[in-house]
Amino acid sequence: MKMLSGLCLLLLAAGLDAERARASEAPPALFVEGYADRVSYAPGEEVQFHVSTTAPTYSLEIARIGAESQIVFSKSDIPGAAHPVPEHASSHGCGWPESFRTTVLQGWTSGYYQATFRAMDTGGKFVGRGRRTAESSTFFIVRPAIPGRSTKILLQLSTNTYNAYNNWGGGSLYGYHGRANLQGNRVSFLRPSASQFAAWERPFVAWAEKNGYELDYCANSDLEQLPDLLKNYQLVLSVGHDEYWSAGMRDKLEAFIGRGGNVAFFSGNTCCWQVRPEDNGTALLCWKQAFNMDPVFREKDKSKLSTLWSHHLVGRPENQLTGVGFLWGGYHLSHGQFMDGKGAYRVHDPDHWIFAGTQLKQDDEFGAMHTIVGYECDGCELEWKDGIPSPTHRDGTPETFEVLATCPARWHPDDCEWYDQWEPGRTGNACLGVYTRGGTVFTAGSTDWAHGLRGGDLVVEQITKNILNRLGEAP
Repeated sequence: MKMLSGLCLLLLAAGLDAERARASEAPPALFVEGYADRVSYAPGEEVQFHVSTTAPTYSLEIARIGAESQIVFSKSDIPGAAHPVPEHASSHGCGWPESFRTTVLQGWTSGYYQATFRAMDTGGKFVGRGRRTAESSTFFIVRPAIPGRSTKILLQLSTNTYNAYNNWGGGSLYGYHGRANLQGNRVSFLRPSASQFAAWERPFVAWAEKNGYELDYCANSDLEQLPDLLKNYQLVLSVGHDEYWSAGMRDKLEAFIGRGGNVAFFSGNTCCWQVRPEDNGTALLCWKQAFNMDPVFREKDKSKLSTLWSHHLVGRPENQLTGVGFLWGGYHLSHGQFMDGKGAYRVHDPDHWIFAGTQLKQDDEFGAMHTIVGYECDGCELEWKDGIPSPTHRDGTPETFEVLATCPARWHPDDCEWYDQWEPGRTGNACLGVYTRGGTVFTAGSTDWAHGLRGGDLVVEQITKNILNRLGEAP
């Protein structure tokens, strides 16, 4: 009996060893991921890619993404290697070695570029066999070789916001999708990226290109890092979700407006949070609701505090730049707020030049079919008389700001009640308007304006043309 039990144990052990051997023959997971060493480049500069993959080789394809996708570079059989992910990759980057580099050629038109990495293998030696593929992408921006030579309109892409929402490595500036639901206070660009370009900016870019408008492109950070860039343009654009701004960015753009330059904010939730660049602009710091943890909080001058631009301790509400702000706007058709809303603007001043050619009349609504007022919206404190709103200017909105159209919006309590000067129960408005202070500034007051362009809304198209044609012309 004892011999039989011993034999059974030997047979069981042999079976387990065989099972382990077969398991060891199964192929490891196949992946390929990478990032570029910078966010934007000029022709003649080199893009360095940092790639980690389990495949022995990978391929790279680079395409400009506009109305159409145009492949400008491809290469296969690039040697690959796998690299560890540091514990603090989200906040301080991956630190992977350079894998491949290529030069931005003179013929690469200014724009948004997607670099796609692809890897392939044939699986395991004895089991798990079969052709396997893996693919991922990152992005970078190509600036013009000679800024302003071909167009006087510059689109600065919301690259800070892309990075703020990127949870690769486990963390972002948000807790809802972070590891253990923890919210970070620092995010690095030196890790595999995420992008919001397809949601908002690409529909605008596709419409512009199809309608004959040429644009130059740059990253958010280029406003700050390239101090002479803006002098080459007449109109600067912000499109979609342009939420995170540094003081350097604001300083440069506000000076541009003061010199007579024009800005069109086809965006919402714009310039909501102040960020501080670190490590030569490769990372962003933003403590947001935990502003008392920011080292600047200990200083007498709290103007650089990385929290709401509208926070009373910062004292520089975004209204001073855009005419509107998130504290007096909020959500529409999102976050449980106005979920039965029309997503449309109601007109208050149909005779304004912005509405020329639209045939709109007082109290007409537009944009409902494509819900151009949606997701996140900006507004200002209003006084109403006979159904017509006007700014109080107590919130920093410029004295010359005209409210041309509105739509109700409201914050979700979870987002606003941490702020000690919030008025519980406040309902605001998305505000479309314009002001002049040296140059002219237009604001759409909604992230979703470009959805009307994507859907072919004739009124949204005409208003957009009016703005680009008037504000984008050289003086």
